[in-house]
Amino acid sequence: MPAIPPKPYATELQRKLRGLLGHEQIVTQAYGRHLLIKRLDDEEPTVVARLTELARNRYSAAFRSHTGRWEPLPGTGSLDEMAEVVVTLLQPYLQPDNY
Repeated sequence: MPAIPPKPYATELQRKLRGLLGHEQIVTQAYGRHLLIKRLDDEEPTVVARLTELARNRYSAAFRSHTGRWEPLPGTGSLDEMAEVVVTLLQPYLQPDNY
């Protein structure tokens, strides 16, 4: 069975993150089996975190450190659960005025 295209999941994640954060300065992008989470800044969007699909509706999360490495966040869960983990742990980095 072929994998389900990730675009609808990227749109769903973006809607969920914007609702949790209370602003529209977040965009998501499907990239292979990852869903990139980007903060919109004045210049280019900045990649802050990503969700990686482990199985159907099961994701892990990681954030991009200042060195450019991906550092794992704790836990795995559904898209909604991991959106909440990302917002809880990375909220300061997901705010539009936090450069």
